[in-house]
Amino acid sequence: MSTTEVMLPGRPARGGRWLDHWEPDDPGFWQTVGKRVANRNLWFSIFVEHIGFSMWTIWSVLVLFMGKAYGVDPAGKFFLVSLPALIGSLIRIPYAMAPARFGGRNWTIVSALLLLIPTVLAIVVMHPGTSYTTFLVVAALAGLGGGNFASSMTNINAFFPEGRKGWALGLNAGGGNIGVAAVQLIGLLVIALVGTTSPRLVLAIYVPLIVISAICAALFMDNISSMRNDTGAMREAIRQPQTWVMSFLYIGTFGSFIGYSFAFGLVLQNQFGRTPLQAASVVFLGPLIGSLIRPVGGWLADRFGGAKVTFVNFFAMALATGVVIVASQQKSLPLFVIGFLLLFVLSGLGNGSTYKMIPSIFDVQARMAISSGESKQSALMRARRLSGAVIGIAGSIGALGGVFINLAFRQSFLTAQSGVLAFWSFMAFYGACVVVTYVLYLRRASAAATSETPRLAYAQV
Repeated sequence: MSTTEVMLPGRPARGGRWLDHWEPDDPGFWQTVGKRVANRNLWFSIFVEHIGFSMWTIWSVLVLFMGKAYGVDPAGKFFLVSLPALIGSLIRIPYAMAPARFGGRNWTIVSALLLLIPTVLAIVVMHPGTSYTTFLVVAALAGLGGGNFASSMTNINAFFPEGRKGWALGLNAGGGNIGVAAVQLIGLLVIALVGTTSPRLVLAIYVPLIVISAICAALFMDNISSMRNDTGAMREAIRQPQTWVMSFLYIGTFGSFIGYSFAFGLVLQNQFGRTPLQAASVVFLGPLIGSLIRPVGGWLADRFGGAKVTFVNFFAMALATGVVIVASQQKSLPLFVIGFLLLFVLSGLGNGSTYKMIPSIFDVQARMAISSGESKQSALMRARRLSGAVIGIAGSIGALGGVFINLAFRQSFLTAQSGVLAFWSFMAFYGACVVVTYVLYLRRASAAATSETPRLAYAQV
């Protein structure tokens, strides 16, 4: 590398592909250097995150291969698939802080290679005769894939200017989410071609993909020197009531998406007696449409307001759950599949609308602070810091919904040999989300509109 190359903006000024000069909000820099570098990092980040989501949810596929010879009952399988969801949610916050600590490119390489641990171990243990405890340990390690989302979003956020973050983060999230449908589709192809005796083939397909993704990250991604972990914003966000409200709502949207992604195939097998092939031929559709429709939820929130879209969406999720309950009681498989797929559509829309609400909430707080005399720059900077921290916290807590859903199914099948009791609990939760959204956002906004006294309200959230 020549001296001239070292001094060029946006180029690594030291070893290890570090960008010591990165100013994406400078229009000149963005057009000449930033856009090209940011987009390159985005596409390879999507690749790694996509593989991460596939590995996170791969046990939703592997349990379809676990016939009677494995000695694991339906309740045991639901508990098995809940563990990756639990670990994946718990590690999201440390994963979100890793790019600033180690470098985005460096951590992307490491996080990709870490996926080899649960994948190779699953290849070793995935056969009849393995103890249930061993399956639990290996399935828990698959939770490493759930952390990739947090680190990838944090890293890509630093590459783009404010006006382009929404598009970039939406593309990054959607491309990652589709990894759920991809691994389930691969599982379907393996079952269709060679039957349920070769679960290791699904895993073997991903070993070279993991290696390739890590190599691509090493060759084509960069670290940004100026990235810093804002622990102060994280501490302040924890004290914000809005953090916990939005985390609660995100349990209902993303928690539903990831929880149903894990459970759909098992419910079809155990409630409707579907064979592994019959179950696998349907399950990938839910995560696929839920992932593809996520940006639409953000677009609707931009147009009509995130709180309004979220309110209507949760009401629709409660109705869709009612359809699934009726289908279960009538033993109507077509109606059940329609209702379940509708839940995936609505959870995807809700993912987009709830994430849109978070920066809007803190933007409203910033405008109130400005009207009270705080400087515009200070108020907006605080809003940006807090919204970023809350997005990380809500993403972590929201993923716990995947744990709750599968534990609810486990208890329901133990108690009633069907998922109906679990669906009733989900309907109640969505009803609670409707009430929370209305009381804290829509009713409050209506009251503020009729009041002569300025007050904090989220009319445009």
